Amino acid sequence: MRCRCSFRSATDYRSPINGLSEINGFELFYKHCIPTGFPASLLQEALSTALATLLPSHVEKPHKWGSKTHLAQSSPGVNAWAREKAQRFFGANDWVRETIFQHLVRTCSLLLTSLVLSVWCSAQTQLTVKAINKIPIARSSQTIELSAKVLAALGEKDLNKVHVRDSSGKEVLAQAVDTDYDELHKPDIVIFQADFKPNETRTFIVSAGKKHEYTKDDFKAYGRFVRERFDDFAWENDLIAHRTYGKALITWKGEPLTSSAIDIWSKRISKLVINDWYMVDNYHADMGEGMDDYSAGATRGCGGSGIWASNQLYVPSNFVDSRVLTNGPIRVMFELVYEPFDVNGTKVSEVLRISLDAGSQLDHFQSFYNVQGNAPLSVAIGLKKVKDEQPELNATNGWLAIWEPMEKNQGMQGVAAVFDPQQFDKQAEDKQNNLIVLKAGTAKPVSYWAGFVWDRAGRITSADAWKKYVDEFANGLRSPIEISVTPQ
Repeated sequence: MRCRCSFRSATDYRSPINGLSEINGFELFYKHCIPTGFPASLLQEALSTALATLLPSHVEKPHKWGSKTHLAQSSPGVNAWAREKAQRFFGANDWVRETIFQHLVRTCSLLLTSLVLSVWCSAQTQLTVKAINKIPIARSSQTIELSAKVLAALGEKDLNKVHVRDSSGKEVLAQAVDTDYDELHKPDIVIFQADFKPNETRTFIVSAGKKHEYTKDDFKAYGRFVRERFDDFAWENDLIAHRTYGKALITWKGEPLTSSAIDIWSKRISKLVINDWYMVDNYHADMGEGMDDYSAGATRGCGGSGIWASNQLYVPSNFVDSRVLTNGPIRVMFELVYEPFDVNGTKVSEVLRISLDAGSQLDHFQSFYNVQGNAPLSVAIGLKKVKDEQPELNATNGWLAIWEPMEKNQGMQGVAAVFDPQQFDKQAEDKQNNLIVLKAGTAKPVSYWAGFVWDRAGRITSADAWKKYVDEFANGLRSPIEISVTPQ
């Protein structure tokens, strides 16, 4: 690690190396042995630590030896005869006394300086993050990820103690995230968000401190398993909300449903609502916050996937297990496990990872399909068909966007899927879904984005505005924020 501290020269006329001893120990420490530019409070703390290390026995206040000031040390238990002999010797040999004292001062000074430097550099270790938006488009709520490997220079193993400040020194909300669900559930990246103007470069300072203590108002993303609603899994950010269905719903006597669709909950407000809506149990009516006005049923809903084989879509049933990897305040990420299902005579199972960041209209889907015999199969991304929909495919930029009427005359909504253009095979459909079929053998996991917007939320209110958002989102995926990290 580097410490940008400046030292006085060893040839400085005030240096103890030049034989000046007309100062006491504290003056020597502050004026001649310490790098310039240290805060007084840190020096005092380091001096106390260093003296405790170097002089473990009781230290008295400095007292006068003749006309000179020295640091006296009392060693309990030392033979009184030895002290008396030493005092007589030094009293009769001023030159010896002075020489020995100078040597002691120089030795202590070097050790004290080393200890202070250690304290200073440890306290000041921080990283500079340079983030560049390389495209001429303004980009809001961009999530920046820093790996544990990059952050290792901070010397802090607990990523929950990593803090981020912008160039003005203002604290930026950060979140430690476990991406691999290891047995200790130990975070392996830290994320934070920033807005960027077109082609803007921004700088952030990363350091270690106390563990984050979030407030309820910090949270802009959240999700949970909802056992009381027959095994739903619901999640949201400040703009959108979803749910999907667990196995208990299959056998519910009230409204049984066999489906792995991605349902839509439309929000007017930025606050988190899913807990309140489940509690009140009246979310099919808009009471000023939004509503569930989307009938996903047995379709793919908003971004569910399946296997396309022999011009037919095969899909899993309701999920049978779930696990949360991280749960706000910036990102919610979880996994859903599906039992094997038949695909034209081949058994296929799926683990679906979904993540949603604050400020995004689109979720990130990662489908881990396990195919019996490892035969290459084509994955299809689905968006539910709606009467009077206005679909538009841009295969070159990798997106399908649809502007469509809501049910019950509740306005208009846009839905979309964003994918890697190099993986695109063809557009297809069945009775219930618009489909994007990817090339067989696409790398695992199959990664894509899907989401929606409601015009009554007031953020995006037209088909053109929705297509613009989706196109810029896809452009951003191809040109992510460029990050470089350097130690200070």
